[in-house]
Amino acid sequence: MCGRFTLFLDAETLRDEFGLVEVPGDYTARYNIAPTMPLAVVTQAENRKVEWMRWGLVPSWAKDPEIGNKLINARSETLLEKPSFRNAFHRRRCLILADGFYEWKRGEGKTPSIPYYFRLADGKPFAFAGLWELWRSPEGDELRTCTIITCAANELVAQVHNRMPVMLPADRSFDWLLPGPAEKLQGLLAPLDPALMSAHPVSRAVNTPARDGPELILPVSG
Repeated sequence: MCGRFTLFLDAETLRDEFGLVEVPGDYTARYNIAPTMPLAVVTQAENRKVEWMRWGLVPSWAKDPEIGNKLINARSETLLEKPSFRNAFHRRRCLILADGFYEWKRGEGKTPSIPYYFRLADGKPFAFAGLWELWRSPEGDELRTCTIITCAANELVAQVHNRMPVMLPADRSFDWLLPGPAEKLQGLLAPLDPALMSAHPVSRAVNTPARDGPELILPVSG
């Protein structure tokens, strides 16, 4: 699964790399983005505007928005089988902007798990393939939420975990938002070439969602 990631590159870099027309004025660097936090999301390939959505998808038919806490990820292999994701796959695909993510390598015995930080080797931003939904409360309040799609891990991530988020480099990320047959769209949900990525162990301080700062991504001895 993907449960933590970063987005700290400046807004100008994001605009240039993705051809964005607008980035929210309250955009700030973040090094420890966790579920229920707002994510920077793009929903249209033509109007490349970034908006905030809460991490944890709440289907439009849900009675309780707390279901989103269990739907932070969606497995690429079963998107068309799950009621929570099927309609969104056809109608509400999105890009979730990022520049790195964390995964934990399970320790042996009572040894604590070790967090690792993964990013593109060239340091550029990328997008997670995602799905989004609009949920309305009985009182009429609206909530926009999203989930990150995962796939089988590539050879690099597999050394730490058996799943990874679907990473779409900026130059081809908007293919995910364009209309097309399900088979073509599912073909985009593949593990990224590990040669394009880098990884290193980081401090267990990232385990605490309240911690946030550039020290979280610094390499430590594994």
